[in-house]
Amino acid sequence: MRYHWVITASAAALLAGCNVQTASGDSNTVSAAEAQNARWSNTTKDQLRKAIDGRAAHGLDGKDFAVSGDGDQAMTEAALAYAGALAQGATDPTKLYDVYTLKRPEVDLKAGLQQALAKNDVAGWLNSLAPQDDHYKRLSQAYVALRKEMAQGKAQTQPVVSDKGEAIKPNSTDPRMPQIARQLVVLDYLDPKAAAGDRYTPQMAAAVKKMQSDYGMEADGVIGAEALAILNQSDDVRARAIAVNMERLRWLDRNPAATRIDVNIAAARLNYFRDGTLANSRRVVVGEPDHETPQLASPMFRLVANPTWTVPRSIQKNEIAGKGAGYLKANNMQWEDGWIVQQPGPKNSLGLVKFDMQNEHAIYLHDTPAKALFGMTQRARSHGCVRVEDALGFAKMLAEQEGVIDEWNKARATGEQTFVKLPREIPVRLLYQTVLFDEAGDPIVRNDPYGWNDRVSEALGFKGPASMRVKTGAADVGP
Repeated sequence: MRYHWVITASAAALLAGCNVQTASGDSNTVSAAEAQNARWSNTTKDQLRKAIDGRAAHGLDGKDFAVSGDGDQAMTEAALAYAGALAQGATDPTKLYDVYTLKRPEVDLKAGLQQALAKNDVAGWLNSLAPQDDHYKRLSQAYVALRKEMAQGKAQTQPVVSDKGEAIKPNSTDPRMPQIARQLVVLDYLDPKAAAGDRYTPQMAAAVKKMQSDYGMEADGVIGAEALAILNQSDDVRARAIAVNMERLRWLDRNPAATRIDVNIAAARLNYFRDGTLANSRRVVVGEPDHETPQLASPMFRLVANPTWTVPRSIQKNEIAGKGAGYLKANNMQWEDGWIVQQPGPKNSLGLVKFDMQNEHAIYLHDTPAKALFGMTQRARSHGCVRVEDALGFAKMLAEQEGVIDEWNKARATGEQTFVKLPREIPVRLLYQTVLFDEAGDPIVRNDPYGWNDRVSEALGFKGPASMRVKTGAADVGP
């Protein structure tokens, strides 16, 4: 997305006494005297040019923020454009995705620039606009390091291991093993001393399994097309993926609720924060690629014990139609007012608890009878809703912490659908992040199950892919 501002006068003519809303939410007032001094100087012009020249630190080197001249208006336009990219993102997620409702930063850029000019510190103002957390900083460091290696001609740009031939199983031999071993060493999965010619040794198999697990694959040790894609993934692709994930962080509100639930759709994992501290983390099952879980913000307002499930028309038409009365009876389903409704019980597709959320897309968290799915590495297998591992345990935790455990226990004991309202809403954010960090703090570009990286990468001005997709398998009938 391009940022457009109509500037009809120089920065010195910006209104005095503005209220400046910074990226961190702090509020400051620009005095009339400061406003009078809000002019571009040689120092602030140099600061702006230097900041734009260093935009690779934010993965923005694919975008052109060139200053079109040396005049105040040209400087102001360039400063506002670059500041907008740092503060809110260089792209608009609502235009890249059909559904995107996560809160974005609200920043008064004109007032911020006015104050920066008055203080002769445009560099400091620009530095304050991007996310300040450690995760963003580590992504920045990794991106800069990769780009530096590429500039020096040290980066991997061409496939190293041939993808021709059968899948390689542990304890077999294959002429590609020396190249595979070399890549495993480069990726820090294998000790250089463990390479053993053409033989696929147990030590190498353990390294491959760790790699598969890190990238969200089934950790079976078999080197097939997907494992080879990881081994051959160029540093250019990795760099673009990191840039995309920095952009996604810039889209987000810098001050999320201290008590909240964050679900990383790409990693299929839920993190529960209580009063600013990570209190719990667990696996989830998210939508399969044809039924993506959307990126949205939605408050959880109640727990539902022993929920019923009204089967959506699409599932009713595409997956249940024609199965007959026997199927409905076996799954405790019945017709009610023209809809198929699954009654409460252990076979209910929502399990024994539903976490109701307020949104127009009918997306919520819930339990499931299909517990085996949580043991799979690839967990993009639902129709869009989010299934929670040990959902009953999670519901009990929330009920205890929110002071409604007695009501919750009574509701469960009824065996019928019963609602327990939470005394306060708990914000839920469904996010999409494909770059995680291993125990050593190194970035791992994970599976991009929906292929969502590429569209952001292209919008950031990069050429070529920024994602790796791993086939996940089909969803079951549940939501």
